[in-house]
Parts: sequence; structure tokens; C-alpha cells
Amino acid sequence: MESLEVTARTVNEAIAKALAQLGRERHEVDISVLSEGARGIFGIGGEDARILVSVRSVAPEAEPEPAVADEVDVEAPVTDAVSTAREIVEKLLEAMGIEAEVDARPPDPQAAQDGFVAHIDITGDDLGLLIGRRGESLSALQFVTNLMLGRRMHKYTKVQVDIEGYRVRREQSLRTLAHRMAARAAETGMPVALEAMPAYERRIVHLTLQNSTSVQTQSEGEGEHRRVVISPRD
Repeated sequence: MESLEVTARTVNEAIAKALAQLGRERHEVDISVLSEGARGIFGIGGEDARILVSVRSVAPEAEPEPAVADEVDVEAPVTDAVSTAREIVEKLLEAMGIEAEVDARPPDPQAAQDGFVAHIDITGDDLGLLIGRRGESLSALQFVTNLMLGRRMHKYTKVQVDIEGYRVRREQSLRTLAHRMAARAAETGMPVALEAMPAYERRIVHLTLQNSTSVQTQSEGEGEHRRVVISPRD
């Protein structure tokens, strides 16, 4: 039996991480919580949650499931991707014990140009944990959703997953920050380094300033410490 031990800040994050690594859906695995973790005091002495995830064995008497048309048609229409993505997110939230409403719609024009086929928005109470620090948990949820959707659609498929408009607000905030720091770099003639950001946030900054005649951007650092540096043009 294939199994995997995973640690993360919370049990829910560990489950999402394990499903992504195994490439499995929630109903295909058994989960044992080895430790629920601890927050510690003022961030000191905390302990990550730890789980053991085992892939379930298929019963010998089980017959193969009949083929479903929309699962084998690699050219399935976008409307199928939208409804399927919504179903996947609803099941993931149910597996994590999170009560929330899930709305699905086609992507806006800009997102469609970037290759997204659907936009999922989650609403509910106390969803800050699902967003996570700097949107890390939300990014993990989107990654798992895309992974599972790709398996269902039999092709690489991308959907945006958002929580009560968090991504939109964050993007607006990043664009404002980018313009403000660009003005500072141009005025002082000195490079300005932004805080470390995940890849999709750095991309927003780069795109915001890509046509600037006064500054240029580049990413520096490694891993989670990678950040955007805004420098005045020569």
C-alpha cells in the first residue's frame, strides 16, 4: 500500500499537500492524524501537524467503472470544466471539514488569455485559515484543484480559485505598491527591494511595470526568499 507521511502548519494544509504529492482524490486515501500540531506562544515553540496518508487498495470484486463521455473527451467544452472544477472544490472543502459556498463561472477576458478556463470563488465565515499566510493555503488549494481537474478532463487545465475576492484585492494592492516603489526608485536613483513573494505575485509586479520607461524589475533570491527588485533605468 502506497503511503506518505506529511507535515504542515495545520492538518488541513497537510491533507491538501499530501493529495497533491500523491496525485489522488480524498476518497482514494485513508488519513491518520499523528499530531494536530501546536501554535506555541508568540510563535515560539510551535509544532507542525503530522499526518499519515495511505492510498486505498481496490477491492478484488470491484468492477471497473463505466466510461463517462465527458471524462474521456479531451475536447470537452469549457462549461464542463467549470462545473467539474466546482464539484472538485466542493469535495475538497468537505474533506477538510470547511463549510462554505462555492460559485463557478467562466474566466474574465484577461484570465482567459492567460489560459484559465474557469473562475471559482469561495465564500463563508472564518476562511482566513484557508487563505493562509500570503495566500499560501489558497495557492495549494488551487494547485490541487488544477491537478485533479486535469485528471478528470484528460488534459492540462487551469482554473482560478479565489476566496471572497482575496486575489483581486491582493492584485490591486500589489499594483499600487509597484507604482509607489517605482516612483521611489526613480526619484532616489536607488534600487528598491520588495518583500519576498510567491511566483504569481512577483509576476503581477513585473507585468505592472513592464512598460515603464523609468524603472526595470528583476527577481532575486532563492525559494521562499525570492523577491522583486525595482531599479532605475540607466
